Amino acid sequence: MHVGYTAAFQNPFDALSDQEVYAQEMRLCDLAVDLGFESLWSVEHHFDDYTMCPDIVQWLSYWAGKHPNVLLGSGVVVLPWHDPLRVAEQIALLDNMSGGRMIFGIGRGLARIEYEGFRVDMNTSRQRLVEYMKLVLDALETGSMEYDNEFGTQPRRQIRPRPAHSFKGRVYAAAVSPDSMGIMAELGVGVLVIPQKPWDAVIADLAEYRRVFNDVNGSDGPPPLSGGQTFVDESADRAEEMARKWIGENYASVMRHYEFASAPHQGVKGYEFYTAITKYIDRHGVEGAIDDYVKLMPWGTPDQVIEKFATMRELIGCNGVMPGFSYGGMPYADAERSIRLFAEKVLPELKSWDTEPLHVPGATAGVATG
Repeated sequence: MHVGYTAAFQNPFDALSDQEVYAQEMRLCDLAVDLGFESLWSVEHHFDDYTMCPDIVQWLSYWAGKHPNVLLGSGVVVLPWHDPLRVAEQIALLDNMSGGRMIFGIGRGLARIEYEGFRVDMNTSRQRLVEYMKLVLDALETGSMEYDNEFGTQPRRQIRPRPAHSFKGRVYAAAVSPDSMGIMAELGVGVLVIPQKPWDAVIADLAEYRRVFNDVNGSDGPPPLSGGQTFVDESADRAEEMARKWIGENYASVMRHYEFASAPHQGVKGYEFYTAITKYIDRHGVEGAIDDYVKLMPWGTPDQVIEKFATMRELIGCNGVMPGFSYGGMPYADAERSIRLFAEKVLPELKSWDTEPLHVPGATAGVATG
């Protein structure tokens, strides 16, 4: 089993300076690598305290140079906010410089603050995602891009430096809504599964994904990657207390960033699934929604966390996990203790599990192996 580390750069209510958040989070990334995590991940977000990583490829380029054996995961680049030619150039450049260590995660985004900030109509997000994915993935294989579609015209241009390695088998998309699963399967990419809805619903989504992937591509597709907020403590009671407080605070920040309580996705094309989240919160209340979210996450004693990851592997067949340990404004000393205990008592067990290896050309001995 491949095990990576996810950094979130959250600064709820601006409790610290952004510079202090970055200093602490980067320190924890170095620690994670030293302790044996095999890849580093973050997610692109903009404009508020939710997650402060506006350029995931630039951030990964830093780690490409500092840690020459670590895989580099974008979890995710939000394609509708970008020029597809520039994305293809950035990914090809990073993959060249890192010797083929990039794991390319792609997403659509759903926060109104971000779409309005980039002056992109949310009603066009799904079409942009699909069109841009086709263009970027094709450019990474062929070394050039040109198009004339509803979003613009691009004269044929080469990607230089030319892509050095194929990205087939190492592109993943964050697919939450059920209809996204079929789209990603048709495009031939894997899926990133972040725990946020009941596992039986996720299992049904993945069954549809595999059916479509097999129909279109002749196989079941790559195993999914997964993650989630993690907290480990020798005391089951303290682990639960900390998880409910800080994973709960994280989900509260999710609801603020995406404005779920005010139903911003009502009537927006392609976001029908997310209006159901608002209705769910209306039915169960904010605290009920937070409680359900916390229950999905892998927290507890080392044995409990191993059991939860084992269940995740059994249910969805993942061959890689990228847990996050710093979130919701948790004190960094607590996050560090959790990381160290995880590395001591959980990480060796997860790495011992026999899974299909990640298909990343730059993976070296001891990195990303199954």
